[in-house]
Amino acid sequence: MLSEQSAAIVQATLPAVAGAIGEISTVFYRRLFEAHPELLRDLFNRGNQANGTQAEALAGSIAVFASALLAQPDVRPDAMLSRIAHKHASLGITRDQYAIVHAYLFAAIVEVLGAAVTEEVAAAWDEVYWLMANALVAIESRLYAEAGVDAGDTWREHRVVGLLCETNDVTTFILRPTDGEPVAASRPGQYVSVQVTLPDGAHQIRQYSVSTQRPDTLRFSVKRVTGTPDGEVSVHLHDRVRLGDVLCVSRPFGDVVLDEGDRPVLLASAGIGATPMIDMLGHLAAVDSPRRVIAVHADRTPHTHPLRADLEQLVAKLPDAQAAVWYERPEQPWPTERTGLVDLAGLDVPADTVAYLCGPVPFLRSVRAQLLERGVPAADIHYEVFGPDLGLDQG
Repeated sequence: MLSEQSAAIVQATLPAVAGAIGEISTVFYRRLFEAHPELLRDLFNRGNQANGTQAEALAGSIAVFASALLAQPDVRPDAMLSRIAHKHASLGITRDQYAIVHAYLFAAIVEVLGAAVTEEVAAAWDEVYWLMANALVAIESRLYAEAGVDAGDTWREHRVVGLLCETNDVTTFILRPTDGEPVAASRPGQYVSVQVTLPDGAHQIRQYSVSTQRPDTLRFSVKRVTGTPDGEVSVHLHDRVRLGDVLCVSRPFGDVVLDEGDRPVLLASAGIGATPMIDMLGHLAAVDSPRRVIAVHADRTPHTHPLRADLEQLVAKLPDAQAAVWYERPEQPWPTERTGLVDLAGLDVPADTVAYLCGPVPFLRSVRAQLLERGVPAADIHYEVFGPDLGLDQG
């Protein structure tokens, strides 16, 4: 994939590029948004730009891709590319935007590394970039085709027909397409992008997991994000969106989806990470699955546990399923309740289990480590991170 000459140059310069990639990312975004402020206003997540996680994710993806090309020259790192491509498709990214990113990214590399970027070095990293970009474009083209839309044309208007208060800070939004056509089909565990118009005129986009599959309505649950600053889109959805309002929603995307096999399955979530797990449980219950199912959830208290009643009801519908719930501060007895953090030691987790995890990164790391200790192969442990995916192996 990477030419022999370029591979040698990338191998020699990767430490320098990787060491400066944080600064390169900062300069890149500054240059990009100065020239194209509409991208920050209407496409990129302003919250992730403010806290620096978007730059860290970009840096990680480029470094991982280059390292993968060097380690296995004949193997494309499709797992990483697939996750990025699904996110891009949900945002409506198109081929022409890769050329824009290329121009400002390489200008940033030259600005930061200076004379070290010779013509040969620039050509080698240019090759890396276009190998990655063209691979992503190919995957995204396939995703658009599978969704039955033209490239970038992922958006569809939906009217809010229901609002369910799940907890003090979690609301389920129930939507129906305004064109009268059926809801776009999704695979268990996928998400949609939701675009809102904020008071300053910006069109900000966030992704929310489909929490329950219904043929006539789309449902997703949103947790109000509080902090410094508060979550722009989640607060807007909670405070300003009412019954009858119209939202722009993408087709469903996401590569962390429930497999169709018959192996035991473990679904582990924390907080609002419950949403894709409930979707998977709902699918298993709808098809009367005989699979062994272990549903694990962690939360602060029963009152902060979103979709708790759904968990209990769906597990009860399955012939070979159990729920195990940990609360840091239990408030009332529940048959499956435990105190503290998730500890899988007391659960019978078969070694051939396929696991799906969703929640904060510390939770994901802990549960993944416990599963590995129990003999579950790393390839059978799938995870979803709400926000830029910085990987579970980073400190």
